Amino acid sequence: HVRLVESGGGTVQPGESLKLSCTANGIGFRSSSLDWYRQVPGKAREWVAHINDGWTTNYSNAVLGRFTITRDNAKNTIYLQMNNLKPEDTAVYYCHTIFLHQDKWGQGTQVTVSS
Repeated sequence: HVRLVESGGGTVQPGESLKLSCTANGIGFRSSSLDWYRQVPGKAREWVAHINDGWTTNYSNAVLGRFTITRDNAKNTIYLQMNNLKPEDTAVYYCHTIFLHQDKWGQGTQVTVSS
């Protein structure tokens, strides 16, 4: 049974930082690629960052230079360090992977950036 569980969301002021976590169980974590997405109500889900099993990372232009995705294979967990947060980063953040050709998603964690 595949389960992705995000945590770490909250409310911060512009310019502050947050670190999200996603623990993934039921997949071959060490050989898996995972992504972070985010979604604002009424808009399509937006890809944010990617990390593969070789630690290669990619970022959307909107977060490049501010967000960092990492992984800890011993804990079956990926992280998203978010620095210099902006109001437009406000969204529900989701962890995603593909397992046996199926999209798997977590329940999401809310990030709100507001003064």
